[in-house]
Amino acid sequence: MESAFIPQIAGLAGAGIAAGLWLLARGLGGYRTATRIADTGTSNVASMAAGEVRVAGVIEPSEVTLISPLQSRPCVYYRATINAGDDGPDLRADFQEERAVGFTVRDATGSVRIFPRGARWDAPASFDETTGSFGDEPSGLDLRLGGATAVAEPDRETAIADLLALRPMPGQGAHPLLRGYGSGGRRHYREARLAPGDTVTVVGRALPFSDLADPAEADIAMEAALDANDPEVAADLAEARAAGTLTDDPAEAWGNAAIPGFGIGKPVRSPTLDAAAHALPLAAAQDAARYERTFRIAPETLIIASAPDVPLLIVHGVPDTAADRHRDQFIIGLLGAVLAIASAMAGAIMLGGGFGS
Repeated sequence: MESAFIPQIAGLAGAGIAAGLWLLARGLGGYRTATRIADTGTSNVASMAAGEVRVAGVIEPSEVTLISPLQSRPCVYYRATINAGDDGPDLRADFQEERAVGFTVRDATGSVRIFPRGARWDAPASFDETTGSFGDEPSGLDLRLGGATAVAEPDRETAIADLLALRPMPGQGAHPLLRGYGSGGRRHYREARLAPGDTVTVVGRALPFSDLADPAEADIAMEAALDANDPEVAADLAEARAAGTLTDDPAEAWGNAAIPGFGIGKPVRSPTLDAAAHALPLAAAQDAARYERTFRIAPETLIIASAPDVPLLIVHGVPDTAADRHRDQFIIGLLGAVLAIASAMAGAIMLGGGFGS
């Protein structure tokens, strides 16, 4: 009996193996995440000690927030993609952007600052829609028009100007995110984000703010390619400190930029300006106190960040719920392994002559 090759069965077997292995890999990642969450006890912020910690609380913004690209919502982390073409799963997105900024987590005892560089994120899907049959955009799509960041606590004048800003009406030219897709094309929009008010569980290393090697870099993350532990960068920083060319004094390093409120045009004290420069108005006493709290972190203050031996993990929800969700991923991964094995057996049977004659 000759072996008969059936392309349809071979294709299904290959797809089953690929899908099963993908589910298995995702499930193993979920198992590791669930184990790490469950094996670390929750610490109250007020009694937190230096070392590996797990804290759970509500997100509060720090200096700035992000503006998500697909729905223009304030957040501290987002991952957005646009796929052009059919509605099936795509291996590579036509547009993909992932960003994060530093934020604060508050529990019943206090608050702690989170520096997200190098973090692993688990954010809920907030928007997952496709254009209609006639190319009409989905309800809820509100593509970002301005910058990707905004002041967390805008003053009255800024808030009024934002409310009065004119937005273009639909049809007044293609949005920059959609240029190149043509008109009426089918697009799939996905956006996951974590926003102020969301409950999160954070597992990472607590350390004094003065021990953070590069606060400015650790406070923002863009795409997974940014490595918080680049050995070459660390060696350059250590060499600069040893040579005395890198200072730990913000005022000496950054000049006027180190004054709280200077970046938004309302410094808390008089900056050193060129004689011909326009003098900036000083912030009112109430605003000055708020800027000081927002922009200044005492060297001994404990913060949470990523470390080589303790990667930073930020997941949505309270610890038990987050751990259960990732255990469910592991169970699905086991089912994926069964699918891959069954598909491989079906392919082997076909090649061995079990299908057809």
